[in-house]
Parts: sequence; structure tokens; C-alpha cells
Amino acid sequence: MAKIAISLPEETLQSVEKQRLATGLSRSEFFRRVVEEYLRLVKEREDVEQYIQGYLKYPEKKEEIALAEANLRYAFDDESWEDDWEEASKK
Repeated sequence: MAKIAISLPEETLQSVEKQRLATGLSRSEFFRRVVEEYLRLVKEREDVEQYIQGYLKYPEKKEEIALAEANLRYAFDDESWEDDWEEASKK
């Protein structure tokens, strides 16, 4: 592990102290968790952006949409979705 020093405005430090004391965490553990959560959120945003870009580059085809709609329609009943899918994909 590496040790670092940071500077915080007094008001921010007071807020940190209030939160960490309420949770029983040390300063090191508090900041480690905050940084890890921030990095997780950054990664999540990057993943969503990558997904969106991929979807825009390779959007669903008509046949894929028809299949998804047929599956939704018949997900909870005993009827076959295959006939509707074949019909919808011909449109």
C-alpha cells in the first residue's frame, strides 16, 4: 500500500469526519472506500458509453426486433411465438 497526503477545505474535512465517525471507519478506510466507489462509477459510465456507441454502430435489425417482440408477447403463455416471429420478420 502507498501512503498519500491530501489537502481539504476545513468544511469538507468536517463533513468527512462526521460521516466516518458515524460509520466507525478510519480515515484511511473512509477515503479508500470513497475513491474505490468513484472509480467504480467512472468505469460504469465508460461501460455504458461503450455500450451506447456499439449499439449506435450496430443497431438491432428488423428480424431481431420482431423476435424480441414475439418473445415478450408469449413469455408467460402456452402459445408458440415462432409463427408470429416468422410473420413479423416477413414485413
